This record gives sequence, structure tokens and C-alpha cells, in this order.
Amino acid sequence: MKILSLLLFTFLSLYSFQVEIERPNQYTNQDVTGWIMSEKLDGIRGYWNGKEFLSKNGNKIYAPASFTKNFPPFELDGELWTKRNDFSNIQSIVLDKTPSKYWKEISYNIFEAPNAKGNFLERLNKAKDWFKNNPNSQVHIIEQIVCKDKKHLYDYLKKIVLLKGEGVIVKDPNLEYIKTRTNKALKVTMFYDAEGRVEKINYGKNNTMRSLLIKQENNVTFNLGGGFSKDERKNPPSIGDIITFKYYGLTKNKKPRFASFLRIRKEE
Repeated sequence: MKILSLLLFTFLSLYSFQVEIERPNQYTNQDVTGWIMSEKLDGIRGYWNGKEFLSKNGNKIYAPASFTKNFPPFELDGELWTKRNDFSNIQSIVLDKTPSKYWKEISYNIFEAPNAKGNFLERLNKAKDWFKNNPNSQVHIIEQIVCKDKKHLYDYLKKIVLLKGEGVIVKDPNLEYIKTRTNKALKVTMFYDAEGRVEKINYGKNNTMRSLLIKQENNVTFNLGGGFSKDERKNPPSIGDIITFKYYGLTKNKKPRFASFLRIRKEE
């Protein structure tokens, strides 16, 4: 059976995290037999510090009290999410400083209990046990699957992609919660993903945006012209906005190949 080829996921952050959280590295065809894999949800990272939610940049997330009902006094890490392919909606709800009624659409999907004792699954069980005794209908523990071999990983990735999911996370089950990048927790997806700052808007006929000049963290600049809808070309991102784009490898000049616009990324 022909195995679907993988292109790797790379996340290039333009800011240093103020909250020390675990950050997976890219998957580079390592043997992950016996590791634990789960779907990577494309939402807003939510770190529960025992009292309130913080974003990956350490900013307060203004979740309503009804959402955090029965939350524990210990730390949790997870994704604030609604459904696949719904990032813009999630972002508008979660990053609003005035909690709206639409928080009822959000679920908290837990993949870690930082600072709990034990290995990965033992730490996660602490969260499971807590919410078993203190239920909250908007809380879910992300399903974790033991990876049999690389084919099992690839097949699982294909399944997620066909459902319009983002990708897969694989973890060494013996991994401690590491507050840095680690090769023991890896992201796997069908394309690379990165961020850049809009430096200039290039206009074409009828004053419609033709492309954006994007500057990445490594100071590489390139023109991004693909992936925009007609409405986005009429109302393009503004200079200074941080945008997320996907691409398929790099050129010899280190520029993203076949780059395509995904979304404006609001500061979290």
C-alpha cells in the first residue's frame, strides 16, 4: 500500500512565550513506535494556571465563570476549540475581552496536566479523575492512541486530514512536562505552517490587492499572493498585521515555496 508522503509542520513564532509551555518540534520521520498520538486541534492554546486562563503569550483569556465551573486548583494545558476548520470563529470568541454568549460553543480540550506527578498518561489521568468527580460539559480530555508504527501514524494523519483536521501530535509517553521545545513531542501535518508580518501591500487593477510583502522572523521577505478570497483582496490585512500562511518547502533562497494565505493571527 502506497503511504501518503508527509511534508513537515514548522511553526515560526514571532514572539517569545511569556508563559512557559511545552512546544513540540517538527516531525522528521523519526521512529515513534510506542509513542502516544492525538489529533492536533487548530484552536487557541489555553493554559489554566489554577485560577484563570492564559494565552500562549501570557495574556489573560476572559472566559466566563460558567465556562470554568468546577475547574481544579492545579494547572492544565489544552486547546480552546469548537470544531475543525473554524479558527476565525474560535479566535473572535476566545480573544474578546468581553465574554459573549458564544462561549457556549467553545470546549476546552485537555492534553496535559503540567507539574502533576508521573509520566504523560499518569499526568493526564489526574485531569480525568478531577472532572469525573467535578463534571463540566464543556471540558474534554483529548483521546490518546498508542502508535504501532510509522504506517499507523501516516494512516491516522490521512484520516484527520480527510476530516479537515490540522494534523497530529506524537509524544514519548515517558516525557516529563518540558517548558521548552522538545524532540520528544512532535507535530506532524501535510504542509509547513509559519507566520510573518505584513510590510507592504501591493495593489493591482481597480485598487485591488495583488500581493503582500511579508517579513519573517529570520528577516526573509517574500511576496504572498495566493490563498486570498475576492473579499480579502478588496479588504486585505493591514500593514503590521501578523498573518499565518502555509507552504511546501523552501527555495534555494530560503523563501517559502508555493505559499498560500491562511488567516490573520490576532495577538494571543
